[in-house]
Amino acid sequence: MTQSSHQEMRRLIATSADELSEAQQAMLQAHLQDCGSCRDYAAATAEIVRALRGVPLAADPRLVRNTQACVRARAVALRKKQQWLRLVALACPSVGLSAAITTPLVWRAFQWIGTYAGLSRLLWQVGFAFYWVVPGLLVSVLLLLRGTHLADSGPSQESS
Repeated sequence: MTQSSHQEMRRLIATSADELSEAQQAMLQAHLQDCGSCRDYAAATAEIVRALRGVPLAADPRLVRNTQACVRARAVALRKKQQWLRLVALACPSVGLSAAITTPLVWRAFQWIGTYAGLSRLLWQVGFAFYWVVPGLLVSVLLLLRGTHLADSGPSQESS
């Protein structure tokens, strides 16, 4: 067996068994049956892993408290965002339905007012268009000036 194949087997030994395919595991087992040095390497590696897993880890209590506080704050922020998105998801169909119902009525109202006031057809139609477009534009500008559409306005925003 070549030196590079032994290196490849040692790389497979160092890799977690969960990350190896069935073919790689079978190839490694076959190699370990024939190669004493790689078998010794695998045993030494397993012993080191067992020893490292037996070492107790202790974290500073302040670190634990700070980490828990950060996790809780992130959970609250995610919950608020989810609630906000639910409201948006409910509002969108409501606005669409409202627009579908009221558009013909408002069109007829503008037509009647235009005819009654003696306005040209183009003038009352432009008025109708502004009536529908301007509120959306104003809300968009206000949201842009506020600096957010769906994000909370906290002091710092973390990217996900």
